[in-house]
Amino acid sequence: MSLHTIKLPDVGEGIAEAELVEWSVAVGDEVSEDDVLAIVMTDKAAIEVSSSVSGKVMSLGGEVGEVMAIGSLLVEIEIVAGEGVGPDDDDLQKEELKPDAVDVNFSKEKLTEEEAAVIPTVVKEESAQELLERYDENVKTLNVTSTPHDKVLASPAVRARAKRLDIDLGGVPGFGPLGRIRHEDLDDYLLGNKDFKIKPQMPSRQSEGDVTEVKVIGMRRKIAEQMALSKSRIPHITLVEEIDVTALEEFRAALNEKYSSVRPKLTVLPFLMKAMVEALHEQPQFNAHYDDEHGVIRQNSLVSIGIAAQTDNGLTVPVVSDVASRSLWNCAEEIVRLSTLARDGKIGVQDLGGGTITLSSLGSLGGIVSTPIINHPEVAIVGVNKIAMRPIWDGEVFKPRKVMNLSSGFDHRIIDGFDAAVFVQKLKTCLEAPYSLVD
Repeated sequence: MSLHTIKLPDVGEGIAEAELVEWSVAVGDEVSEDDVLAIVMTDKAAIEVSSSVSGKVMSLGGEVGEVMAIGSLLVEIEIVAGEGVGPDDDDLQKEELKPDAVDVNFSKEKLTEEEAAVIPTVVKEESAQELLERYDENVKTLNVTSTPHDKVLASPAVRARAKRLDIDLGGVPGFGPLGRIRHEDLDDYLLGNKDFKIKPQMPSRQSEGDVTEVKVIGMRRKIAEQMALSKSRIPHITLVEEIDVTALEEFRAALNEKYSSVRPKLTVLPFLMKAMVEALHEQPQFNAHYDDEHGVIRQNSLVSIGIAAQTDNGLTVPVVSDVASRSLWNCAEEIVRLSTLARDGKIGVQDLGGGTITLSSLGSLGGIVSTPIINHPEVAIVGVNKIAMRPIWDGEVFKPRKVMNLSSGFDHRIIDGFDAAVFVQKLKTCLEAPYSLVD
């Protein structure tokens, strides 16, 4: 028997690390070649890591939620010697450390503040075994004299001063943050000042009812990071405009009925995408990325629209590339293809990158108004609200019309309110006269 090490593979595009979001195996499991071992999440997509050998899982290299470097140990598998791929030489040919090879500084980094203080930075006279034995003895001493349920908080300087003065910090009230003992608290103790305030107490973790902690990992963590980045760096301006889509809905229904047997069903989104192409043709500065670190706006020649899609794992934004070259029906086909892959968790990196502007829609759940968040480093986003029947005044009487609001967000650092209004009005014109959007 021998061990074969499987490392976190290089997924390309200069990605240096990935988050471990799910284990598909456990220690002791028998796996076959090509079985999925784990799922990792990069900045782009979730990726399945498969086994290159058959054998028994002996160890796992990380915990769910841990961010691992590319090339780090993922799984160790025990295989029958001579079968399949042999074990990694660089991982299995490990020699025991010699005394002069002990890295004391590295070991100290893993210790607590108190434990590190009792080990010298450099010890040349003692062997590795002597160092380890002395460390074990010191740790035992620390464990005996400290109580983990009521640990004293104090800086190394305060601890050193208390030790010189032979003061047990456990009897000194601390009035710093979270009850930390400060030099002033030691002074009061030495002067016999009994006018101590009540020591601050940590708030109870459970006051009323049970609290369930859910670790934020995988897609949810990526969404959180991206939204925080966008909101912290982009000053948004949001414009809301009513669109009379009565004619669009009648035209769409007629096209679907006519081509139902030979072409995919059209929703409102393909019309919106084609309208965005028309508006961006007149205002190409909206089809751009803003590199705020270097103060550069990069306008894109191709219009590639990210379609925000909801999945069981959270929001993802697959991209329909080069929309200008596509027909309404081709846009509809691509939306269905990408949405299906996203819902099934099979969306690839190639379908998630390259977006230049985003279209966000919740369909019939879209509400009346929304404030969509721009997908950094893009500079604009178009939000679609639900279609509702409303009475519209035509100058003489109120008539029932199908109305849909567009809630569009813009990066106010580089897009003025006037230009944003011109963009939205162009969308309104195209959608209220949809016949020109058909190729």
